[in-house]
Amino acid sequence: MPKQDDHAEVWARFHEAVNMAPAEIEQWLETDESRAVGFKRDGGESVGHASGRRIVQILRTKKAELDGGDYAHMRKVVGFVRRHRAQGPHQEHKIPGSRWRHSLMNWGHDPLKD
Repeated sequence: MPKQDDHAEVWARFHEAVNMAPAEIEQWLETDESRAVGFKRDGGESVGHASGRRIVQILRTKKAELDGGDYAHMRKVVGFVRRHRAQGPHQEHKIPGSRWRHSLMNWGHDPLKD
């Protein structure tokens, strides 16, 4: 069970990992490229696409109104972005249109902004 006093740290890490604005994420989630990547549990929406919608909701919620479920999702986002970036392509020219980048963008992180 996570400690309540780590919320400030989770919030900071989340805002470091998510480098896209809510409107940018929403616009991205409307694209075919966004829908084409990620693991689909039931053949429908991918886990990352659903996460992107949740990230937008979290970003638009006042910090004082975030609950334990929000912080749990924020931790999940930080972990995903960290792991996925570590698995990234080694050739810079492959990044812009790569499924790797598109997957990260579903989670609110555009590696081209780094």
